[in-house]
Amino acid sequence: MTSVKEKIEIGFESLAELVFRLRWPLLVFMALLVFVSVKQLPHLTIDMSDEGFLHPDDPILQTYNDFRDQFGRDDLIVLAIQGDVFSQPFLKKLRKLHKDLEDQVPHVDEITSIINARNTRGVTDGLIVEDLLEKWPNSLQELEALRKRVMSNPLYLNRLISEDGACTTLLIQTDAYGDTMAEEDVLDGFDDFDGFDDQAFSEESSTNEVERVFLTNEQRNTLLKVINGIAAQVRADDFQISIAGSPVVTDAVKKNMRKDMMLFLRLALLIIAFCLFLMFRRLSSMIMPLLVVGLSLTSTLALMVVTGTAVKMPTMILPSFLLAVGVGDSVHILIMFFQHFNRKNNKKAAIVHALGHSGFAVVMTSLTTAAGLLSFAGAEVAPISDLGIFASVGVMLAMLYSIIFLPAMLAVVPLKIRKISNEQSNPAAPSMTARMMDGITNFSTGHARGIIIFSLLVMAIAVPGILKLQFSHNILTWLPEDMPVRQATQTIDSSMKGSVTLEVILDTGRENGLYEPAILNKIEQFTRELEAEKMSLPVGKAMSVTDILKEIHQALHENRAEYYVIPQDAKLIPQEFLLFENSGSDDLEDVIDSRFQLARITIKVPWQDAMNYVPFIKEVKERAEHIFGSDADLTVTGIMALFGRIMYASIHSAGQSYLIAFAVITVMMMFLIGSIRLGLLCMFPNLVPIVITMGFMGWVGLPLDMFTMLIGSIAIGIAVDDTIHFVYNFRRYFARCGDPVESVRQTLQSAGKAMLTTTIVLSTGFFIFMFASMSNLFNFGMLTGMALILALAADLFLAPALFTLVSKSRVGRAEIVRR
Repeated sequence: MTSVKEKIEIGFESLAELVFRLRWPLLVFMALLVFVSVKQLPHLTIDMSDEGFLHPDDPILQTYNDFRDQFGRDDLIVLAIQGDVFSQPFLKKLRKLHKDLEDQVPHVDEITSIINARNTRGVTDGLIVEDLLEKWPNSLQELEALRKRVMSNPLYLNRLISEDGACTTLLIQTDAYGDTMAEEDVLDGFDDFDGFDDQAFSEESSTNEVERVFLTNEQRNTLLKVINGIAAQVRADDFQISIAGSPVVTDAVKKNMRKDMMLFLRLALLIIAFCLFLMFRRLSSMIMPLLVVGLSLTSTLALMVVTGTAVKMPTMILPSFLLAVGVGDSVHILIMFFQHFNRKNNKKAAIVHALGHSGFAVVMTSLTTAAGLLSFAGAEVAPISDLGIFASVGVMLAMLYSIIFLPAMLAVVPLKIRKISNEQSNPAAPSMTARMMDGITNFSTGHARGIIIFSLLVMAIAVPGILKLQFSHNILTWLPEDMPVRQATQTIDSSMKGSVTLEVILDTGRENGLYEPAILNKIEQFTRELEAEKMSLPVGKAMSVTDILKEIHQALHENRAEYYVIPQDAKLIPQEFLLFENSGSDDLEDVIDSRFQLARITIKVPWQDAMNYVPFIKEVKERAEHIFGSDADLTVTGIMALFGRIMYASIHSAGQSYLIAFAVITVMMMFLIGSIRLGLLCMFPNLVPIVITMGFMGWVGLPLDMFTMLIGSIAIGIAVDDTIHFVYNFRRYFARCGDPVESVRQTLQSAGKAMLTTTIVLSTGFFIFMFASMSNLFNFGMLTGMALILALAADLFLAPALFTLVSKSRVGRAEIVRR
């Protein structure tokens, strides 16, 4: 009676015969597929924005988009300039830099420096709001007066000038939207925040509605390039310019990753080609697998284009990852093909033998790898989800092409038989690989209990390390310490007490709610407490509409210091705001809406790991709720809130993906083996390397970041491949001879070479990430490569030890031989 397993093998043999018969049509179809895929590649887009980490329907992102729609971008580009700030030469250079930036940089909404900083003063018949250097200082006395005025203005300190007066900043706020708007909305900046007031301006927004697209990566790249070029022209020893801000950091990360990925792609191709040539000693056997994985890669990228999916930060590892992972299927098929071809010199028979022997195992290993990757598909972090989907698609395409296009190529490429190797012609003179596999067989089967106990002890040591693991998301620390943007950010954090902002939107729930002294007093209390009291993060500055109101009130009272307060007369407040608006300034638009219902409160802190932002945001919310109570609704947003959300989503996604990957792969192992107990047993050698790797990370202090969090699911999906090949072959040989030691020996002599080769290719494919200039890629490559080597060790030593012991019991033997 034919078993299910035998029926499957016969099915793959029939597929091989069909592929051999249709080899030329299949190759023509392959060429057409290559042509269509390559044509799509120029349309592949890249999105490295912070917003790209979240799905479009994420509530936090939608709130942030509403905020940008109302108030513009909060992620400023900051130029910090050090020198003799209050000297004529410095100020003239600063004026030129400011003007050049205004004239030449595209997509800029506003540029602010001490050149055009708001200077509010009262006159007999009203209020004048002008640029700070409207009247240029020409004498030493005027320069000294300027210095005193700047250093005494709370609005300037830690925003435009450092507390020691040695550093000034130039703040660039880019447009929220790019040039893709069909027409300009004349009410732009006055539309109310969608998340807080759905009634305001409903009639206006319902007409002349146009689709507006946020500033694209290409547009931001262009403006950053222009900014850097202008800064380079005026940079000098007495005019030192540091450029930072979230857009600059993101751009630096993107450029470094692109540079690193191109290097990895070239290295991966070279290493894989070298390993293939070394293994098969045939140029054709080097080229054919590369064509297969190359086609699977281009097909995957083409699918990303078709589905409108952009390449984002984590998905940039996809090309080199697929090259390394996809070649394993071809290696297993080629090994079985040439073993038969060199003996029989019959291509068709060799192709049928190779697919019959390895086809099912190749499919199952690809499914388990894809399952490990697909566990990321439901991730709340958008690029992790994209990576899970398209990496698993790429793995399945590599499998499909390996069992269809690779045999078709073997059928038409001229091949010569090679002399039978020494271990086949003369068993007394085995090769080094054969001797090594024999040694491993003797050790693993002869010390089975000791190996299992040792594995359990190592895991026991690793578990406390896992408990030490810390999550992290700090793209700044991914960059080299000597990189200008990293140093610039640290300089700005030190001089200006922060470079990242948290935005709090206060909704009074009523028009002209911001005319009420009680509300304004609470806003003032909130901002001053944030600056004065000790928080989990140091608050460098908190800014709101009350700063403008106090400035107006002081100016209208002869600039006397005691009038730098909020007026308590409810009738006076709207009059002072009206005077300010009539002066020609539009600065109120940056902090309130047109109905005086919404208020924006900006809180500036130093750049930190996103893990530190989470408790800080919680503190801010609690303090705001305590102060405002039921008087206003509060929403926290801004770039910091995005970072916090990304961190939370990463933690949730990591835990979810690990559980899904382990559960799905375990079920697949049970199905493959046909036994629940053996399926669970086979997962033990795959769990050990993951536990050891994670434990190692915890003990040495390596964090779980956006990349290292991928290791567990990726490694278990790949590591189980060798276990499947081991179990598949062990059961085949055990059913024939009934001797566990001899079954292990024959398994390692046949499948062991392919397991060793694929692990070398795969681990090396990940180890090349250690050539990266960025620490996150270095850690990812090192740890994933280490996990794969540990997985091979587990399959060569622990798996044979387990099956040796299990096969000694009557129940175990029955489970192993069950068909």
